[in-house]
Amino acid sequence: MASKYKRVLLKLSGESLMGEQGFGIDPEKLTHYAKEIKKLVDADFETAIVIGGGNIFRGLQADKSGIERVQGDYMGMMATVINGMALQSALENQDVYSRLVSAIEMREVAEPYIRRRAIRHVEKGRVVIFCAGTGSPYFTTDSAAALRASEIGADVILKGTRVDGIYTADPEKDPDATKYDTISFSEVISKNLKVMDMTAFTMCHENDMPIVVFDINVEGNLLRAAKGEKIGTIVNCDC
Repeated sequence: MASKYKRVLLKLSGESLMGEQGFGIDPEKLTHYAKEIKKLVDADFETAIVIGGGNIFRGLQADKSGIERVQGDYMGMMATVINGMALQSALENQDVYSRLVSAIEMREVAEPYIRRRAIRHVEKGRVVIFCAGTGSPYFTTDSAAALRASEIGADVILKGTRVDGIYTADPEKDPDATKYDTISFSEVISKNLKVMDMTAFTMCHENDMPIVVFDINVEGNLLRAAKGEKIGTIVNCDC
């Protein structure tokens, strides 16, 4: 059966890299994600990634340290570059060719974001790792994922999490929570379900960009989600 999608964008949080450590980068998790991404490449999916930085620094928490919000957001963007470099190295260990692309210019470690160049990379089978968010404060890496997915013409955003989809309530707190297999953008909004921040979610809604929320820690799930198999929860248009 033909795959449902061809060009995919994986949204990977910084927190997913730290495993059980509570901070920093867990080498085992890093290797796991690199191997999962390699499966996409081997299956000829055009692959891009937006990575977060919450395992190192979260801009939204900067005020607790007395750091101004804008300064804190830029610090968070720098954290995503560190994670992007780590992921690129892990992919190289799996013989996967990748390009680290930064929204903030730092030519010594990453190439600057140029839309047409990024599209050309994925067309040639290179994994593009987008870092530094949108390059502007007040936007999360979820917003960066929605923006980049739309800009490069991705077919879907694959949002890897530690739970196996979207539930009526937090399944880690409410044992009676039930899982949605599919749900519309309007339902997510009306039920106040937390999928992405509202800016990112609205952008996906306006551009008819489906989102698949799934457990990325299960081996093989990333490839299954890209193939359109029934795992996790898909958020799609209201039609």
